[in-house]
Amino acid sequence: MNTTPAISGSITMAQLQASMPGARRALFMKYHIGGCQSCGFADDETLAEVCQRNENLPIDEVINHLEESAAHDLAIQVTPEELKQKLESSAVPRLLDIRSREEFEAVRIDQSELLTPELQQEAFGSWQRDQQVVIIDHVGDRALDVAAFFIGHGLGQTHALMGGIDAYARDADTSLPRYEIELSKD
Repeated sequence: MNTTPAISGSITMAQLQASMPGARRALFMKYHIGGCQSCGFADDETLAEVCQRNENLPIDEVINHLEESAAHDLAIQVTPEELKQKLESSAVPRLLDIRSREEFEAVRIDQSELLTPELQQEAFGSWQRDQQVVIIDHVGDRALDVAAFFIGHGLGQTHALMGGIDAYARDADTSLPRYEIELSKD
């Protein structure tokens, strides 16, 4: 299992977010940093620079908060191997895929469902609060935020698939094709 990454004030925000996918959420929740245009940050800024221009926040306090948040995020993740074991057991969780419809239709884990607004409302309104749920994305960078959102809405047994469907295809079910998303520069 992954461990909490070591961070310092000299880490750039791009490096921080790459090593700790929930960093932006953690900074926004406690310090209102990074969630909107007025409190945003640039990828090449260091954590120390961001702290300094945000009321000179104590860097050690911010790092401690980020490390605690990363440990919490780690606790709500499930590895591809763990998910495969769950799918082979009698206690199969609900698999909610948050990728685009096109990605979902191209490759998906059996028994997964595309998360639509209607399915989300159903989950929040009528699912058992102890329902096991696993959130799936492409590479594990967005699933943590959605899992935290579900947990915050009372579905406390929600987890995020570590590394997304890409890691699952690589580590747990090699019959699934892997893919990359290409963004046009237009």
